[in-house]
Amino acid sequence: MLDDLDITILNKLQENGRTKRSELAEAIGLSLPSLSDRLKKLEENHIIEGYYAKLNKHKFGYDIMAFILVIMDSSKNYEKFSEHVRKTPEILECYSVLGDGSHFLKALVKETKDLENLLSKVQAWPGVSRTVTSFVLSTIKETTSLNIHSK
Repeated sequence: MLDDLDITILNKLQENGRTKRSELAEAIGLSLPSLSDRLKKLEENHIIEGYYAKLNKHKFGYDIMAFILVIMDSSKNYEKFSEHVRKTPEILECYSVLGDGSHFLKALVKETKDLENLLSKVQAWPGVSRTVTSFVLSTIKETTSLNIHSK
């Protein structure tokens, strides 16, 4: 169970994952060993899953983001589909969904020809009957921060 101090630690890390442990300990009023113990427990319990750098995709030439709705003919090819998704670096995220279609893919490519190649690849995977693609014109909000509070 998380207490108020754990929530404070997590919120501060969501604001700035590069905060030094000493600064974090001072900001929340803990000793460095106490903070380190709490962080270790949060990591061991998979509350904190990792620390990442957010890169500017445009600096690397990735200018086209698209969401691809995948319509499968059945679930019998689910494992093969999942395997293909995991092996395809242009696909950043994949969600199994209810409603129209069976999966949403978030893809990032450099040029339209790259998106065309990706779509051809996805459409050739076993069980994929069709795709519907939407281009992202601009991003209004993009975050990985969770809205967490004490009880």
